[in-house]
Amino acid sequence: MADRRGLLIILSSPSGAGKSTLARRLRDWDPSIRFSVSATTRAPRQGEVDGKDYFFVSESDFKAQVAQGGMLEHAHVFGNFYGSPKAAVEEAIGQGQDVLFDIDWQGAQQIRNSDLAKHTLSIFLLPPSIKELNRRLISRGQDSEETINRRMQRSWDEISHWDAYDFVLINNDLDQTEVQLRTIIEATRLRRIQQPSLIDHARALQSEFEETR
Repeated sequence: MADRRGLLIILSSPSGAGKSTLARRLRDWDPSIRFSVSATTRAPRQGEVDGKDYFFVSESDFKAQVAQGGMLEHAHVFGNFYGSPKAAVEEAIGQGQDVLFDIDWQGAQQIRNSDLAKHTLSIFLLPPSIKELNRRLISRGQDSEETINRRMQRSWDEISHWDAYDFVLINNDLDQTEVQLRTIIEATRLRRIQQPSLIDHARALQSEFEETR
């Protein structure tokens, strides 16, 4: 048995709030943190590897897994299904490995309603302001004005669910937010439920105490 149970770390934010950058920084800080590999029914793109980038499955197989309770969360996006296979996550956290989920509020809600909810840590990142969020999206230089407006509307939909998370951070500064994320993760790793060996240690203390009486 591992010294501790792994965490399901959910990191959510509107587009442009720094989620992807901070997720990469967390992996650089602690390479043992695993990104959750999603299953999808879409075709692989050039260079993508099955089991590394995604688990590529047929629509019938995907729906069967959902029906059998094999997906922690799932969604239908732009004509394809995406989801997080439960078995791989259970194996990881049983071995004491944390699994990082880069998902939206709907996926986060599904995981919080699952039987792994007690091992879940959910964190939402807020931008300093709507104006700054819009500036960040524009500065990318990747999207048309129409696409940016659509992203902004979706961002507000995401932001409106901020209060459903365990922790909410305002990402004014990436370095400061990274430190806060590390602190939250390190503290949550020490929750009693994450340390199954505590029971045996407490029993050993009790036996030792009784022997000294």
